[in-house]
Amino acid sequence: MRTILKWTPKNKHMANKHTTKKILYVENGIGYGGAIICLRHLVRNLDRNLYTPMVITGRTGAQYQEIANEAQWKHIPDRHIDIVGAHRKLDPTAWPDKIPGLRFIINQLLARADDLFNFLPFFINLLWTAKQFQADLIHANNEPLCNRAALLVGRILKIPTICHIRGDQKGSQAMAWCYSLADHFIPVSHWVSQSIQDKLNIPAEKITVIYDGLELDKLDINANGQHFRKQHHIAQDNFTVGLVGLLIPWKGQEIFIDAAQQLKNKIPQLKMLIVGGTPDDCQAYETKLKARVKNEGLSNIIQFTGHSTNMPEVYQGLDIVVSASTSPEPLGTVVIESMTLARPLIGPNHGGAAEMMTHNKTGLLFTPKDATSLANAIETFYNSATLRTALSQAARKHALKTFAVKTHVDQVQNQYKSLLNI
Repeated sequence: MRTILKWTPKNKHMANKHTTKKILYVENGIGYGGAIICLRHLVRNLDRNLYTPMVITGRTGAQYQEIANEAQWKHIPDRHIDIVGAHRKLDPTAWPDKIPGLRFIINQLLARADDLFNFLPFFINLLWTAKQFQADLIHANNEPLCNRAALLVGRILKIPTICHIRGDQKGSQAMAWCYSLADHFIPVSHWVSQSIQDKLNIPAEKITVIYDGLELDKLDINANGQHFRKQHHIAQDNFTVGLVGLLIPWKGQEIFIDAAQQLKNKIPQLKMLIVGGTPDDCQAYETKLKARVKNEGLSNIIQFTGHSTNMPEVYQGLDIVVSASTSPEPLGTVVIESMTLARPLIGPNHGGAAEMMTHNKTGLLFTPKDATSLANAIETFYNSATLRTALSQAARKHALKTFAVKTHVDQVQNQYKSLLNI
Protein backbone atom coordinates (compact mmCIF):
# COMPACT_ATOMS: atom_id res chain seq x y z
CA MET A 1 0.00 0.00 0.00
CA ARG A 2 1.23 3.46 -0.83
CA THR A 3 1.81 6.00 1.86
CA ILE A 4 0.34 9.46 1.60
CA LEU A 5 2.38 11.59 -0.76
CA LYS A 6 2.68 15.22 0.25
CA TRP A 7 2.26 18.00 -2.28
CA THR A 8 3.87 21.38 -1.76
CA PRO A 9 2.31 24.24 -3.77
CA LYS A 10 4.68 26.35 -5.82
CA ASN A 11 3.16 29.36 -4.13
CA LYS A 12 3.41 28.85 -0.37
CA HIS A 13 0.48 31.18 0.13
CA MET A 14 -1.84 28.94 -1.89
CA ALA A 15 -2.51 26.56 1.01
CA ASN A 16 -3.03 27.44 4.66
CA LYS A 17 -3.77 24.40 6.80
CA HIS A 18 -5.12 26.56 9.60
CA THR A 19 -7.84 28.22 7.58
CA THR A 20 -8.65 25.99 4.61
CA LYS A 21 -11.33 23.32 4.55
CA LYS A 22 -10.05 19.84 3.77
CA ILE A 23 -11.79 17.99 0.94
CA LEU A 24 -11.25 14.23 0.64
CA TYR A 25 -11.90 12.97 -2.91
CA VAL A 26 -12.56 9.26 -3.45
CA GLU A 27 -12.29 7.72 -6.93
CA ASN A 28 -13.39 4.11 -7.46
CA GLY A 29 -13.80 3.96 -11.25
CA ILE A 30 -13.06 0.87 -13.33
CA GLY A 31 -10.05 2.47 -15.00
CA TYR A 32 -8.33 5.67 -16.03
CA GLY A 33 -11.07 7.37 -18.02
CA GLY A 34 -13.20 10.49 -18.15
CA ALA A 35 -14.21 10.49 -14.47
CA ILE A 36 -10.68 10.62 -13.06
CA ILE A 37 -9.54 13.03 -15.79
CA CYS A 38 -12.30 15.48 -14.84
CA LEU A 39 -11.49 15.06 -11.16
CA ARG A 40 -7.88 15.99 -11.80
CA HIS A 41 -8.97 19.14 -13.62
CA LEU A 42 -11.13 20.06 -10.62
CA VAL A 43 -8.39 19.41 -8.06
CA ARG A 44 -5.75 21.33 -10.00
CA ASN A 45 -7.97 24.40 -10.16
CA LEU A 46 -9.43 24.29 -6.66
CA ASP A 47 -9.02 27.54 -4.73
CA ARG A 48 -6.15 26.69 -2.36
CA ASN A 49 -6.94 29.74 -0.26
CA LEU A 50 -10.18 28.03 0.68
CA TYR A 51 -9.64 24.28 0.27
CA THR A 52 -6.95 21.65 0.72
CA PRO A 53 -7.58 18.53 -1.38
CA MET A 54 -6.55 14.93 -0.91
CA VAL A 55 -7.30 12.26 -3.52
CA ILE A 56 -7.87 8.57 -2.79
CA THR A 57 -7.87 6.13 -5.72
CA GLY A 58 -8.73 2.46 -5.69
CA ARG A 59 -6.50 1.87 -8.70
CA THR A 60 -2.87 2.71 -9.22
CA GLY A 61 -0.44 3.05 -12.10
CA ALA A 62 1.66 5.79 -13.67
CA GLN A 63 -1.28 8.07 -14.49
CA TYR A 64 -2.76 7.80 -11.01
CA GLN A 65 0.62 8.43 -9.42
CA GLU A 66 0.86 11.72 -11.32
CA ILE A 67 -1.87 13.02 -8.99
CA ALA A 68 0.78 13.31 -6.28
CA ASN A 69 2.19 16.27 -8.24
CA GLU A 70 -1.14 18.07 -7.89
CA ALA A 71 -2.46 17.18 -4.43
CA GLN A 72 -1.98 14.81 -1.57
CA TRP A 73 -2.68 11.34 -2.95
CA LYS A 74 -3.05 7.86 -1.57
CA HIS A 75 -3.75 4.53 -3.22
CA ILE A 76 -6.06 2.28 -1.21
CA PRO A 77 -6.67 -0.98 -3.12
CA ASP A 78 -10.38 -1.66 -3.58
CA ARG A 79 -10.17 -4.93 -5.51
CA HIS A 80 -8.13 -7.67 -3.91
CA ILE A 81 -10.42 -10.24 -5.57
CA ASP A 82 -11.80 -9.70 -9.08
CA ILE A 83 -15.51 -10.16 -8.43
CA VAL A 84 -16.45 -8.16 -11.53
CA GLY A 85 -14.37 -10.47 -13.70
CA ALA A 86 -15.95 -13.51 -12.06
CA HIS A 87 -19.42 -12.19 -12.88
CA ARG A 88 -18.37 -11.42 -16.44
CA LYS A 89 -17.41 -15.06 -16.94
CA LEU A 90 -20.26 -16.57 -14.95
CA ASP A 91 -23.29 -14.51 -15.99
CA PRO A 92 -23.45 -15.62 -19.66
CA THR A 93 -23.09 -19.34 -18.79
CA ALA A 94 -26.08 -21.68 -18.49
CA TRP A 95 -24.83 -24.38 -16.13
CA PRO A 96 -25.75 -22.58 -12.85
CA ASP A 97 -29.40 -22.64 -13.95
CA LYS A 98 -29.50 -26.44 -14.21
CA ILE A 99 -29.89 -26.67 -10.45
CA PRO A 100 -32.69 -24.52 -9.00
CA GLY A 101 -31.30 -21.80 -6.76
CA LEU A 102 -27.64 -22.45 -7.61
CA ARG A 103 -27.11 -19.16 -9.44
CA PHE A 104 -28.60 -17.28 -6.48
CA ILE A 105 -26.29 -19.10 -4.06
CA ILE A 106 -23.21 -18.40 -6.22
CA ASN A 107 -24.13 -14.73 -6.52
CA GLN A 108 -24.55 -14.46 -2.77
CA LEU A 109 -21.18 -16.12 -2.16
CA LEU A 110 -19.52 -13.70 -4.59
CA ALA A 111 -21.25 -10.75 -2.93
CA ARG A 112 -20.10 -11.80 0.55
CA ALA A 113 -16.55 -12.37 -0.76
CA ASP A 114 -16.65 -8.87 -2.22
CA ASP A 115 -17.76 -7.47 1.14
CA LEU A 116 -15.11 -9.34 3.11
CA PHE A 117 -12.06 -9.09 0.86
CA ASN A 118 -12.67 -5.87 -1.10
CA PHE A 119 -15.10 -3.55 0.63
CA LEU A 120 -14.13 -4.06 4.28
CA PRO A 121 -10.34 -3.48 3.95
CA PHE A 122 -10.96 -0.44 1.76
CA PHE A 123 -13.54 0.96 4.19
CA ILE A 124 -11.32 0.55 7.27
CA ASN A 125 -8.31 2.12 5.56
CA LEU A 126 -10.41 4.97 4.18
CA LEU A 127 -11.93 5.68 7.61
CA TRP A 128 -8.47 5.84 9.20
CA THR A 129 -7.18 8.07 6.38
CA ALA A 130 -10.13 10.47 6.63
CA LYS A 131 -9.60 10.82 10.39
CA GLN A 132 -5.87 11.41 9.99
CA PHE A 133 -6.47 13.95 7.23
CA GLN A 134 -9.18 15.60 9.38
CA ALA A 135 -11.48 15.85 6.39
CA ASP A 136 -14.21 18.48 6.51
CA LEU A 137 -16.09 17.08 3.49
CA ILE A 138 -15.96 13.93 1.37
CA HIS A 139 -16.49 14.15 -2.39
CA ALA A 140 -17.19 10.76 -4.01
CA ASN A 141 -16.29 10.93 -7.69
CA ASN A 142 -18.48 8.02 -8.78
CA GLU A 143 -22.01 6.79 -8.14
CA PRO A 144 -23.05 5.84 -4.57
CA LEU A 145 -23.03 2.04 -4.85
CA CYS A 146 -19.34 1.72 -5.73
CA ASN A 147 -18.58 4.63 -3.37
CA ARG A 148 -20.66 3.45 -0.41
CA ALA A 149 -17.51 3.16 1.71
CA ALA A 150 -16.82 6.88 1.28
CA LEU A 151 -20.41 7.81 2.09
CA LEU A 152 -20.44 5.57 5.19
CA VAL A 153 -17.20 7.16 6.38
CA GLY A 154 -18.89 10.54 6.08
CA ARG A 155 -21.79 9.31 8.19
CA ILE A 156 -19.50 7.87 10.87
CA LEU A 157 -17.38 11.01 11.06
CA LYS A 158 -20.48 13.23 10.82
CA ILE A 159 -19.12 15.28 7.93
CA PRO A 160 -21.04 16.21 4.76
CA THR A 161 -20.74 14.17 1.58
CA ILE A 162 -21.21 15.01 -2.09
CA CYS A 163 -21.53 12.35 -4.75
CA HIS A 164 -20.88 12.85 -8.46
CA ILE A 165 -23.35 10.88 -10.60
CA ARG A 166 -21.94 9.92 -13.97
CA GLY A 167 -24.46 7.46 -15.37
CA ASP A 168 -27.92 5.94 -15.44
CA GLN A 169 -29.08 4.12 -12.30
CA LYS A 170 -31.22 0.98 -12.12
CA GLY A 171 -33.19 1.94 -9.04
CA SER A 172 -32.58 -1.27 -7.05
CA GLN A 173 -33.07 -1.45 -3.28
CA ALA A 174 -29.32 -1.54 -2.72
CA MET A 175 -28.90 1.49 -4.95
CA ALA A 176 -31.68 3.37 -3.14
CA TRP A 177 -30.03 2.67 0.23
CA CYS A 178 -26.66 3.91 -1.00
CA TYR A 179 -28.28 7.08 -2.33
CA SER A 180 -29.74 7.73 1.11
CA LEU A 181 -26.22 8.13 2.51
CA ALA A 182 -25.17 11.22 0.53
CA ASP A 183 -26.05 14.79 1.43
CA HIS A 184 -25.94 16.19 -2.10
CA PHE A 185 -25.59 14.97 -5.68
CA ILE A 186 -23.83 16.42 -8.72
CA PRO A 187 -25.15 14.79 -11.92
CA VAL A 188 -23.04 15.65 -14.95
CA SER A 189 -26.03 16.25 -17.20
CA HIS A 190 -29.73 17.00 -17.00
CA TRP A 191 -30.41 13.55 -18.43
CA VAL A 192 -28.65 11.93 -15.45
CA SER A 193 -30.48 14.25 -13.06
CA GLN A 194 -33.86 13.23 -14.44
CA SER A 195 -32.88 9.57 -14.23
CA ILE A 196 -32.14 9.62 -10.50
CA GLN A 197 -35.27 11.65 -9.78
CA ASP A 198 -37.47 9.24 -11.71
CA LYS A 199 -35.91 5.96 -10.60
CA LEU A 200 -34.75 6.77 -7.06
CA ASN A 201 -37.06 9.59 -6.02
CA ILE A 202 -34.17 11.91 -5.19
CA PRO A 203 -35.63 15.34 -4.34
CA ALA A 204 -34.64 18.16 -6.68
CA GLU A 205 -33.25 20.25 -3.80
CA LYS A 206 -30.53 17.63 -3.24
CA ILE A 207 -29.39 17.85 -6.88
CA THR A 208 -27.20 20.36 -8.70
CA VAL A 209 -26.41 19.64 -12.36
CA ILE A 210 -22.83 20.68 -13.17
CA TYR A 211 -21.27 19.89 -16.52
CA ASP A 212 -17.76 18.49 -16.36
CA GLY A 213 -15.07 21.08 -16.90
CA LEU A 214 -11.72 20.73 -18.61
CA GLU A 215 -8.71 22.98 -18.93
CA LEU A 216 -9.73 23.83 -22.46
CA ASP A 217 -6.83 26.21 -22.98
CA LYS A 218 -4.48 23.24 -22.60
CA LEU A 219 -6.17 21.37 -25.44
CA ASP A 220 -3.96 22.50 -28.31
CA ILE A 221 -6.08 23.00 -31.40
CA ASN A 222 -2.84 23.30 -33.37
CA ALA A 223 -1.46 19.96 -32.20
CA ASN A 224 0.29 18.04 -34.95
CA GLY A 225 -1.93 15.11 -35.83
CA GLN A 226 0.69 13.83 -38.26
CA HIS A 227 2.77 12.63 -35.31
CA PHE A 228 -0.07 10.32 -34.28
CA ARG A 229 -0.67 9.15 -37.85
CA LYS A 230 3.01 8.38 -38.43
CA GLN A 231 3.20 6.51 -35.13
CA HIS A 232 0.46 4.17 -36.35
CA HIS A 233 1.56 4.06 -40.00
CA ILE A 234 -1.47 5.92 -41.33
CA ALA A 235 -0.88 7.40 -44.78
CA GLN A 236 -1.72 10.95 -45.79
CA ASP A 237 -4.53 9.76 -48.08
CA ASN A 238 -6.17 7.47 -45.50
CA PHE A 239 -9.61 8.63 -44.39
CA THR A 240 -9.37 7.98 -40.67
CA VAL A 241 -12.25 7.43 -38.25
CA GLY A 242 -11.51 6.95 -34.56
CA LEU A 243 -13.62 5.50 -31.75
CA VAL A 244 -12.09 6.96 -28.58
CA GLY A 245 -12.67 5.41 -25.16
CA LEU A 246 -11.69 2.66 -22.75
CA LEU A 247 -12.09 -0.84 -24.14
CA ILE A 248 -15.13 -1.86 -22.12
CA PRO A 249 -18.22 -3.50 -23.67
CA TRP A 250 -20.67 -0.61 -23.36
CA LYS A 251 -18.36 1.82 -25.17
CA GLY A 252 -19.55 0.35 -28.46
CA GLN A 253 -16.43 -1.11 -30.07
CA GLU A 254 -18.46 -4.01 -31.50
CA ILE A 255 -20.90 -1.62 -33.19
CA PHE A 256 -17.86 0.20 -34.61
CA ILE A 257 -16.55 -3.06 -36.08
CA ASP A 258 -19.98 -3.80 -37.56
CA ALA A 259 -19.97 -0.37 -39.21
CA ALA A 260 -16.51 -1.04 -40.63
CA GLN A 261 -17.87 -4.12 -42.41
CA GLN A 262 -20.50 -1.97 -44.09
CA LEU A 263 -18.05 0.77 -45.10
CA LYS A 264 -15.04 -1.22 -46.27
CA ASN A 265 -16.17 -1.20 -49.91
CA LYS A 266 -17.67 2.31 -49.84
CA ILE A 267 -14.84 4.52 -48.60
CA PRO A 268 -11.45 4.18 -50.33
CA GLN A 269 -8.35 4.13 -48.11
CA LEU A 270 -10.51 3.81 -44.99
CA LYS A 271 -8.88 3.38 -41.58
CA MET A 272 -10.99 2.86 -38.47
CA LEU A 273 -9.04 3.18 -35.23
CA ILE A 274 -10.05 1.88 -31.82
CA VAL A 275 -8.28 4.29 -29.48
CA GLY A 276 -8.00 3.65 -25.77
CA GLY A 277 -6.51 1.51 -23.03
CA THR A 278 -7.99 -1.64 -21.56
CA PRO A 279 -8.82 -1.98 -17.83
CA ASP A 280 -7.51 -5.16 -16.22
CA ASP A 281 -11.07 -6.46 -15.87
CA CYS A 282 -11.62 -6.23 -19.63
CA GLN A 283 -8.57 -7.99 -21.10
CA ALA A 284 -10.81 -10.81 -22.34
CA TYR A 285 -12.99 -8.25 -24.13
CA GLU A 286 -9.97 -6.81 -25.95
CA THR A 287 -8.94 -10.31 -27.01
CA LYS A 288 -12.46 -10.93 -28.31
CA LEU A 289 -12.45 -7.70 -30.34
CA LYS A 290 -9.08 -8.43 -31.91
CA ALA A 291 -10.20 -11.95 -32.80
CA ARG A 292 -13.29 -10.52 -34.52
CA VAL A 293 -11.19 -8.11 -36.57
CA LYS A 294 -8.88 -10.91 -37.70
CA ASN A 295 -11.60 -13.47 -38.38
CA GLU A 296 -13.75 -11.01 -40.33
CA GLY A 297 -10.90 -9.88 -42.60
CA LEU A 298 -10.78 -6.32 -41.27
CA SER A 299 -7.14 -6.19 -40.18
CA ASN A 300 -6.25 -3.85 -43.06
CA ILE A 301 -8.94 -1.37 -41.95
CA ILE A 302 -9.21 -1.56 -38.14
CA GLN A 303 -6.28 -0.80 -35.85
CA PHE A 304 -6.01 -0.84 -32.06
CA THR A 305 -3.80 2.02 -30.90
CA GLY A 306 -3.93 1.48 -27.13
CA HIS A 307 -3.80 4.39 -24.71
CA SER A 308 -2.35 7.72 -25.83
CA THR A 309 -0.85 10.36 -23.55
CA ASN A 310 -1.28 13.15 -26.11
CA MET A 311 -4.98 13.31 -26.90
CA PRO A 312 -4.89 16.59 -28.89
CA GLU A 313 -2.56 14.90 -31.39
CA VAL A 314 -4.92 11.92 -31.53
CA TYR A 315 -7.96 14.07 -32.26
CA GLN A 316 -6.12 16.17 -34.83
CA GLY A 317 -4.94 12.97 -36.51
CA LEU A 318 -8.52 11.78 -37.05
CA ASP A 319 -10.82 12.91 -39.83
CA ILE A 320 -13.86 11.92 -37.74
CA VAL A 321 -14.24 11.22 -34.02
CA VAL A 322 -16.86 8.70 -32.88
CA SER A 323 -18.53 8.07 -29.54
CA ALA A 324 -20.67 4.92 -29.81
CA SER A 325 -21.70 4.00 -26.26
CA THR A 326 -24.47 1.41 -26.27
CA SER A 327 -25.69 2.49 -22.83
CA PRO A 328 -26.53 6.18 -22.41
CA GLU A 329 -23.34 7.94 -21.38
CA PRO A 330 -23.72 10.68 -18.76
CA LEU A 331 -21.65 13.26 -20.61
CA GLY A 332 -18.47 11.88 -22.13
CA THR A 333 -15.03 13.46 -22.03
CA VAL A 334 -14.57 12.46 -25.67
CA VAL A 335 -17.51 14.66 -26.62
CA ILE A 336 -16.12 17.66 -24.74
CA GLU A 337 -12.55 17.26 -26.00
CA SER A 338 -13.40 16.65 -29.64
CA MET A 339 -15.86 19.56 -29.74
CA THR A 340 -13.27 21.85 -28.15
CA LEU A 341 -10.67 20.80 -30.71
CA ALA A 342 -13.11 21.41 -33.58
CA ARG A 343 -13.20 17.83 -34.76
CA PRO A 344 -16.12 16.38 -36.76
CA LEU A 345 -18.01 14.37 -34.15
CA ILE A 346 -20.53 11.51 -34.34
CA GLY A 347 -22.36 10.41 -31.20
CA PRO A 348 -25.32 8.22 -30.18
CA ASN A 349 -28.69 9.90 -29.90
CA HIS A 350 -29.12 9.25 -26.18
CA GLY A 351 -27.70 10.31 -22.83
CA GLY A 352 -25.22 13.13 -22.50
CA ALA A 353 -24.17 13.07 -26.17
CA ALA A 354 -27.69 13.97 -27.26
CA GLU A 355 -27.81 16.71 -24.63
CA MET A 356 -24.48 18.23 -25.65
CA MET A 357 -24.72 17.89 -29.43
CA THR A 358 -27.29 19.31 -31.84
CA HIS A 359 -27.75 17.07 -34.86
CA ASN A 360 -26.49 18.61 -38.07
CA LYS A 361 -25.36 21.74 -36.22
CA THR A 362 -22.54 20.72 -33.87
CA GLY A 363 -22.21 17.08 -34.92
CA LEU A 364 -24.10 14.07 -36.25
CA LEU A 365 -26.22 11.81 -34.05
CA PHE A 366 -26.96 8.19 -34.93
CA THR A 367 -29.43 5.63 -33.61
CA PRO A 368 -27.85 3.93 -30.57
CA LYS A 369 -26.70 0.31 -31.07
CA ASP A 370 -27.44 0.60 -34.81
CA ALA A 371 -24.33 -0.08 -36.90
CA THR A 372 -26.09 0.89 -40.12
CA SER A 373 -27.06 4.28 -38.69
CA LEU A 374 -23.45 4.82 -37.54
CA ALA A 375 -22.09 3.78 -40.94
CA ASN A 376 -24.48 6.19 -42.68
CA ALA A 377 -23.32 9.07 -40.45
CA ILE A 378 -19.67 8.30 -41.21
CA GLU A 379 -20.45 8.19 -44.93
CA THR A 380 -22.31 11.51 -44.70
CA PHE A 381 -19.27 13.21 -43.22
CA TYR A 382 -16.95 11.51 -45.71
CA ASN A 383 -18.95 12.87 -48.62
CA SER A 384 -18.86 16.51 -47.44
CA ALA A 385 -15.72 18.26 -46.25
CA THR A 386 -17.78 21.46 -46.08
CA LEU A 387 -20.20 19.86 -43.59
CA ARG A 388 -17.32 18.56 -41.48
CA THR A 389 -15.79 22.04 -41.24
CA ALA A 390 -19.04 23.87 -40.50
CA LEU A 391 -20.20 21.50 -37.77
CA SER A 392 -16.80 21.23 -36.10
CA GLN A 393 -16.38 25.01 -35.90
CA ALA A 394 -19.85 25.39 -34.39
CA ALA A 395 -19.02 22.61 -31.91
CA ARG A 396 -15.86 24.38 -30.74
CA LYS A 397 -17.75 27.62 -30.14
CA HIS A 398 -20.35 25.77 -28.05
CA ALA A 399 -17.74 23.82 -26.06
CA LEU A 400 -15.66 26.86 -25.12
CA LYS A 401 -18.76 28.50 -23.71
CA THR A 402 -20.12 25.44 -21.89
CA PHE A 403 -17.24 23.36 -20.51
CA ALA A 404 -14.72 25.88 -19.14
CA VAL A 405 -13.00 24.49 -16.06
CA LYS A 406 -13.41 27.77 -14.15
CA THR A 407 -17.18 27.58 -14.50
CA HIS A 408 -17.13 23.97 -13.31
CA VAL A 409 -14.89 24.66 -10.31
CA ASP A 410 -16.85 27.73 -9.24
CA GLN A 411 -20.09 25.76 -9.27
CA VAL A 412 -18.61 22.83 -7.32
CA GLN A 413 -17.07 25.17 -4.74
CA ASN A 414 -20.45 26.84 -4.29
CA GLN A 415 -21.82 23.45 -3.22
CA TYR A 416 -18.95 23.03 -0.76
CA LYS A 417 -19.70 26.44 0.74
CA SER A 418 -23.35 25.56 1.10
CA LEU A 419 -22.70 22.23 2.84
CA LEU A 420 -19.92 23.64 5.03
CA ASN A 421 -21.84 26.83 5.88
CA ILE A 422 -19.02 29.13 4.80
